This record gives sequence, structure tokens and C-alpha cells, in this order.
Amino acid sequence: MINKLFRLKENQTNIKTEILAGITTFLTMVYIVVVNPAILSGAGVPFGQVFMATIIAAVTGTLIMSFAANYPIAIAPGMGLNAYFVTEVVQQDVSYSVIFGSVFVAGILFVILSLTSLRKTLIMAIPPSLKYGITSGIGLFIAFLGLRMSGIIVESDTTLVTLGDMTSPGVLLTVFGLMVTLGLIARNVTGGLFIGMFITGLVGFFTGQLELNGFVDTPPSPVFWDMDIGAVFSNGLYTVIFAFLLVTIFDTTGTMIGVAEQAGFIRKDGSLPRARAALMADASATTVGAVFGTSPSSAYIESSSGVAAGGRTGLTTMVVAGLFLLSMFFAPVVGAVSGLPAITAPVLIIVGCFMMEGLAKVNWGSFDDAFPAFIIILTMPLTSSIATGIAFGFITYPILKLVVGKGKNVHWMLYMFAIIFILQMAFFPGH
Repeated sequence: MINKLFRLKENQTNIKTEILAGITTFLTMVYIVVVNPAILSGAGVPFGQVFMATIIAAVTGTLIMSFAANYPIAIAPGMGLNAYFVTEVVQQDVSYSVIFGSVFVAGILFVILSLTSLRKTLIMAIPPSLKYGITSGIGLFIAFLGLRMSGIIVESDTTLVTLGDMTSPGVLLTVFGLMVTLGLIARNVTGGLFIGMFITGLVGFFTGQLELNGFVDTPPSPVFWDMDIGAVFSNGLYTVIFAFLLVTIFDTTGTMIGVAEQAGFIRKDGSLPRARAALMADASATTVGAVFGTSPSSAYIESSSGVAAGGRTGLTTMVVAGLFLLSMFFAPVVGAVSGLPAITAPVLIIVGCFMMEGLAKVNWGSFDDAFPAFIIILTMPLTSSIATGIAFGFITYPILKLVVGKGKNVHWMLYMFAIIFILQMAFFPGH
């Protein structure tokens, strides 16, 4: 039955290989169960709510990917937008339930776009330099967050930020964890991020920085519909919605194509079979995740580790979903670990580095392509706002193209977005 359901023979694989691939993928991305609650707690979201929402979103998206698309591509709440979620709660001076409302609206729009050709049109309209700039800017953004969380970088009245106390126990443990994890990643150890967190946690436990009150327990009760959609519109959080939507579309589509190419799923004409079902997986996970209380979901590039281990079908992702379900019984240890920044900060810093890869693809020899990417990368971490970085990039790109006589090469949607962002920044700068 399993062979027929997932077409194992057709994909030249077997049950054992798919299970091992699923375990491999899970180990490389299970860090999100710890890191996501650690980040969203900065917005005041209770640990139990984020913990369960993270698992529910991951299971929902991954199972849709498994049964509807039959691809070994796992889904879970994405890195970067969880940090952006926290900064928007602070900057907009609203409760986290309002920003969850923004995520929900973005999720609904995401579903609609995934059911039509608009998603493809939007992706094609936005030039590579802006896409790579956005991804890289988010990388710097979350790496900076990791440095701040750990105390390696602290506030300064004269220079805004400065080096923290490198002799404090928390900073020393962070540096240790970073060095260990870097070594594992450099050696291409499967699950290097998770293993690094585990080793750092052990050292934290024996040095008295990590206190454990049990390992296994009944899962926390999920929280349903803790969001205020009405306040999203009364506060004019349209740019926030757009940022959530745009970044999730680029992130998940790029990841999906990359993993699909690695697995050999892309056809000769460049199309992806069952693409609509695959694209619905992350859109559905984002919407469901908002309902239970977490930031937008995305396809995980860590899925490539499972593909490298031989995973070729939805059986791989079904295993991933099952292991995520199992992890909900380990809330006590996850809660303790997520409460110690020294364990989670190295992950943020290293994942930030991974996200800088696209910079090599920016045409730095063409100033009208390079500067919009540069301004995005510069403003995202310095303003702690992904939306602001996107706005600067979308404004400067069409203007520079017009100046150098390449205005006809710019899609009309970019001009529209540029006008909207200019009006928004001029008349509604707080949003």
C-alpha cells in the first residue's frame, strides 16, 4: 500500500531509504522547535503556545507536501520572519495578537496567490538583485539578533551598539557553542545545528546555566485564534502584511526549486510537476500557524539533506511530520533550552551566514542592480525591519533604471510598488 501511495518503485526508492531520509531531514531542522519559541517569547508570546503552534504548522504543511505533492520537502515556521514578528510588535506598539492577524491575512493572500498564476507573475516581476538582497538582508538581520540575544553585542549610548562582556558566563557559553557548531557544519555533519545545540546544552547544564525540570510530559494545550484581525486594518499594517507575504513567497519558492532540482524533479522545460499542490503546502501552513500562534511557514532548505540521503517521495516528509508530532511530548526540555540564549544564538548566527549565499549572484558591476540590493541589506538590520528594507529596495530599483534609460525593462508591478512605498513612508511612516 505504501509503495503504491508514494510510487516508490517509480521514483527508484524503498521504504528503508525513505525513513532514513526522513530522520535525516528532521534532525537538520528540529532546531526550529527550540529556536522559534525562544525568539517569539521576545514579543511576549507564551512558550507553550509557540511550541505547539510551531509543531502544528510544521505537521500541517509537511503532510500536505507528503500526500498532495509527494515530495520530500519539509515545511515549518521560517527563520527571519519570526525575528521580524518580534520587532513589529515592539515598533508598532501593538499586542502580538495583532501581528498574528497580519500573518493570517498574509496566509490567506498566500493561498489565493498559490491557486492562481499571480504567484508566478509576482516572482517573475521582481528582479534577482532584489530577491537576493532581501534574503541576504534577513540573514544579517537574524545574525544580529543572535549576537544581541547572547550578549556578544550590547547597547551603547555613543555608538548604538558595542561589544559586550566577553567574560560573562552566557557569552562564553555562546562562543563555545558557536565554535563547536561551526566545526560540525564545516565537517558536513548531518544535523550539525541540532548536535551543536545539544552539546552546548550539556555544557550549560554542567556549568549551572541550564536547569532541567524533566524531559517528557503531556503536551501543552494549543491556543486557538489568539489574533486580532480588525486591529491589523485599524492600525494600517499593510506593509507588514506585504513583507510577510513577499518574503515567504520568495523564500519558499526558491527553496522548493533548489531541492526539486537536486532531487531531479524539474522537467526539461523548467516546470515542476504537481507545483500547485506543493505551493499550497507552505501557504496552508502559514495560515494554520497564525491561527494557533506562530510566524509564517516556509519550505526548508534542510530538506536537501534528506534528498542527499536518498529521499525522493512524500514518505520522507511523512516521517518528518511524525517525528515533529513526537517532539511535542518533550516540552519541558525544549522550554528550558529555549530559555537559554547561549544555546539558540549560534543557530541564528550560522543560519544568517547561510542566507548570504545569494550575494554572489548579484551583478555588482552594474550599479543600478547593485545599489538596491545593497540598500536592502544595509537597512534591514539597522532599522530592525524587513519591511523597511524591502521598501527602500523597491523604491530605488525603478528610479535608477529610469535614470540609466532602462525603464522599459522594469515590470509595471515594480512601479506600482514603488509609488505605494513612497506614499506609505511619506504619510504613514510608523507602519
